[in-house]
Amino acid sequence: MKNKQYDGILTGKRQLGPYPMEKLRRVERPTTRITDNIQRPSTQSPGPGGIGGAQARPGSPGGPRRPMPREQSRFVTGASLGRAMALTSFHLAQLVDGEVASSKAPLPAPEILSRHIKRVGYFMRADIVGVCELPQYAVYSHDRNGNPIELNHKFAIVILVDQDYGTMNGSTGSDGISSSQSMRGYSAISLISEMMANYIKGLGYPARAHHPGTYQLVVPPLLLLAGIGEISRAGIVLNPFLGMRFKAAAVTTDLPLVPDRPVDFGLQEFCRKCLKCAVDCPSRAIPDGDTVMYNGYETWRLNVERCRKFRFSNPNGMMCGRCIKVCPWNKPEGWTHDVVRWLVQHAPLLDSFIVKMDDVWGYGKQDKRDKWWFDLEDISGAPPIPESSDHIVSDIPADNASEPG
Repeated sequence: MKNKQYDGILTGKRQLGPYPMEKLRRVERPTTRITDNIQRPSTQSPGPGGIGGAQARPGSPGGPRRPMPREQSRFVTGASLGRAMALTSFHLAQLVDGEVASSKAPLPAPEILSRHIKRVGYFMRADIVGVCELPQYAVYSHDRNGNPIELNHKFAIVILVDQDYGTMNGSTGSDGISSSQSMRGYSAISLISEMMANYIKGLGYPARAHHPGTYQLVVPPLLLLAGIGEISRAGIVLNPFLGMRFKAAAVTTDLPLVPDRPVDFGLQEFCRKCLKCAVDCPSRAIPDGDTVMYNGYETWRLNVERCRKFRFSNPNGMMCGRCIKVCPWNKPEGWTHDVVRWLVQHAPLLDSFIVKMDDVWGYGKQDKRDKWWFDLEDISGAPPIPESSDHIVSDIPADNASEPG
């Protein structure tokens, strides 16, 4: 007799979350070549994701570049709104360790459990959730204190949160709101991943959340393996529905799950023709050439140092998201964009035309009607972030949306 308890979870390819991830074309291996010659980085390895400069003062849309040493130490705390959300991540980072229930809950087959876990993530307000096996090359070799990291969980649950299209539409991409958009994503994934890990531990299985201040792994390879997206020209993993406009966390666990397969939606060929992020990058950090092999990955190699320096000293505001802003995949929901996604996958000869039409329709430009925020900067007198949260700042650079390793 059929067990009707799980009918709702197992109904064909029923869409579980806000975006139809179930409809993407799945392949056996990522479209980015990954070799066995990968050196595990430490948590102190430099990386572009989340590094920024300072936010413009009220009434000052720009000015001279900020001094690097001063701004590097306050690239999050300098932005009033971003700082408020950073405090949330700080407090949640203290909760990463917790006890596992002494007995295991009676659970269904891994296929059912995997769809359930994804639905739990969406219930907790994640935008996209995927599952993959955890490869050891994605685990950091040492923590910030130089201690070896041992993380032997079998699976990783990857959680994405949108940085908000409307806000990005009202931004130039390299102005004061950029850091706050990052912290919007980071604070949300911190909360969701902690809740997810606590839920799994309550089921009697070990679990650990990895978010700002707690990362023990490099997230980009997991994004590829879990079928979240493909590597873009900017060296950042791109999702077909969110573009690069997201932050990601992970929960590692031994809960018996069925991993997702990688996706291929035509991005590699598209990025070879597009070049918009490379042309518009204020620091000229994004290459306009072809992919290269780097630490065992075939990827477009971002000039990390140029990106870092610009984000620290950006005269127009803290951090930078210009590549996210101008990317043709940074779009709101709508059937017209669904059609374009289909064309990129099935008719790559139209890629160059699609890029031109993106310009014709004015995408990538600032729409000041959507600018809702105050360009405020904490210069002095603001309550400081606790000193013990400094590790959150140092953990952000190499975490999720940057290059694979």
